[in-house]
Amino acid sequence: MSCWQTLQDYGLRSIGIGERLLPRSDFTLCEHFVLIGSGMIWNIYFGVLALITGFFLATALAVAKASPHKWVRKPAEWFIFLFRGSPLFIQFFFAYFFFLSLKSQYAFFSPFTAAWLGALIVLFLNTAAYSGEIFYGALRSVPRGDAEAADAYGMSGWPRFRRIIWPTMLRLAWPAYTNEAIFLFHATTLVFFSGFPAWQQRGDALYYASYFADKTFNPFIPYPILAMYFILFTLVIVTVFGLVNKRLNRHLPTERRTRLRFRPNLLR
Repeated sequence: MSCWQTLQDYGLRSIGIGERLLPRSDFTLCEHFVLIGSGMIWNIYFGVLALITGFFLATALAVAKASPHKWVRKPAEWFIFLFRGSPLFIQFFFAYFFFLSLKSQYAFFSPFTAAWLGALIVLFLNTAAYSGEIFYGALRSVPRGDAEAADAYGMSGWPRFRRIIWPTMLRLAWPAYTNEAIFLFHATTLVFFSGFPAWQQRGDALYYASYFADKTFNPFIPYPILAMYFILFTLVIVTVFGLVNKRLNRHLPTERRTRLRFRPNLLR
């Protein structure tokens, strides 16, 4: 089988398009690249959707945590503490069995026991908590002069937040938020170890890498390929977020612009 034929057969297999049966023997290097690359579709799906939805919840959490009202501030503080204080794998575990118990009583929750929705919700809540803390720190660091200038122009409430406070908060938080986006993308591999099942072998990239490693008893081919894919997509994230960072800092002198620095979270 040619590599082009392999790409046609297995390129979209992880989303149910193409061959249903996985190759059983005589694995080629092309099959490794194609199937693991096919699984990356799910990693990208989890990472992108969790990041986009989590961004808005994180902004709300940061504003709530900075609120002077206790009934607004305390729920945000406990939410952030809960998801930052517990391991992501444990969150997957409890979420799966929580949705499973709800499914037994209400058919509505049946999709929540599948990885495409249940695992996505966990990643969404987790990244919102971490990003909310990042945004909260940036919100506290907004120069007082910016707020005073907005008051002098007669801005208040939502216009003041949207045009002055929020852009400055994003500019200050963006380098740290970039690292959170990279970590979230890497954390999507934990879906493989969670209780959420891969329906009809439609797994993520780690699922296919583990499949090849188990069949060939040689992990030194599929896992480096998996790492290569993640390195490439990390470069994409750094590039895209770098362009956004440049946009956010476009009004500042060159020497005052914040540069992105990749700092991996070794402990979390």
